[in-house]
Amino acid sequence: MTLLPSGVDSFAGIHPFLLVIAAAGLDRLVGDPRWCLHPVVVMGWWISRLRRRAEQWAGDRPWALRLAGGLITALLVGGSGGAGWLLERWALGWVLPEAKPLALPLLLIALASALAGRSLEQAVKAVLQALPPSGQGLAAGDENQLEPARTALSWIVGRSTEQLDRAGILRAAAETASENAVDGLFAPLFWMLLGATLWSAGISAAPGPLALAWAFKAASTMDSMLGYREGRLRWLGTAGAQLDDLLVWLPCRFVVLSLPLVAGVGALRSWRIVVAAERDGRPDPSPNAGLSQAIYAHVLQIQLGGLNRYGDQLKAKPLLAAGCPAPTATKVKTMLLLSQRLELLWLVAGLSVGWAVASAQ
Repeated sequence: MTLLPSGVDSFAGIHPFLLVIAAAGLDRLVGDPRWCLHPVVVMGWWISRLRRRAEQWAGDRPWALRLAGGLITALLVGGSGGAGWLLERWALGWVLPEAKPLALPLLLIALASALAGRSLEQAVKAVLQALPPSGQGLAAGDENQLEPARTALSWIVGRSTEQLDRAGILRAAAETASENAVDGLFAPLFWMLLGATLWSAGISAAPGPLALAWAFKAASTMDSMLGYREGRLRWLGTAGAQLDDLLVWLPCRFVVLSLPLVAGVGALRSWRIVVAAERDGRPDPSPNAGLSQAIYAHVLQIQLGGLNRYGDQLKAKPLLAAGCPAPTATKVKTMLLLSQRLELLWLVAGLSVGWAVASAQ
């Protein structure tokens, strides 16, 4: 069985899944080098440019802002997915077949750019490394010892970090590690694996791993830049935020179901953890963020949630695994390790699905 047109044989059978595995390995090996232009940076540039044009046209009219937001979302998601689809066609030899050897490495690099496993891990570990040792008490008026950790944390969270104590820094690190594991790693990985499944099933013209992953990253970037419930963004960012929620919904539930497995939790306790996580995550305004944090909190038996400061505003987040101990640096590191294990489980499961699909052809 081949999933390509006659005479083109770059991939067949389970090979698309091997490509995804190679991309995940490349992400873990090199992450996101700062010297290399990242696709998300390009997406962000377009979002900023389109936002200015949209606000100039729509003004303060809610219906016009909603319409403009929908158009921006369609353009960015469609354009990003289309760019990925064209690179896939190039790698498959459908276009510029004479340059196909160059396209395959570019496809691999592009796939790795959609995953944030290493970059998230490095960012969280940078916060932990900047913290003073746990046994070292802070003398009165010597809070500046926490400034390096607060600064490192400010790069990866939206809340204000200037007044956080050690416990607050660790809680914020744990919450961003758990939430962004889904947004930055498992959701794009899910869409990659779905694209690989379509290819393995012989649907060669369908969007493949990169097209689906880049389309998702575009929606995610839209949500991170425009998905705020304030000012004009209450209407302009609605379409992007809702699409991101939709695209993360299923991967998030797969994480909830599979994370207890890599933590070595028994079947009965796993189900209880899943039920408890669903209960705790439900009050969160986001259909995914609260749930992704809650499953990590219950698996690791740490309490997350509480009051967060955003500028001059305090916002109360639901308590997750209430009554459990506060996060420690060791628990945050274990959280990162569990994400690594879960990524490996997903890749092995995807390869097995690919084998089964290919064998059925």
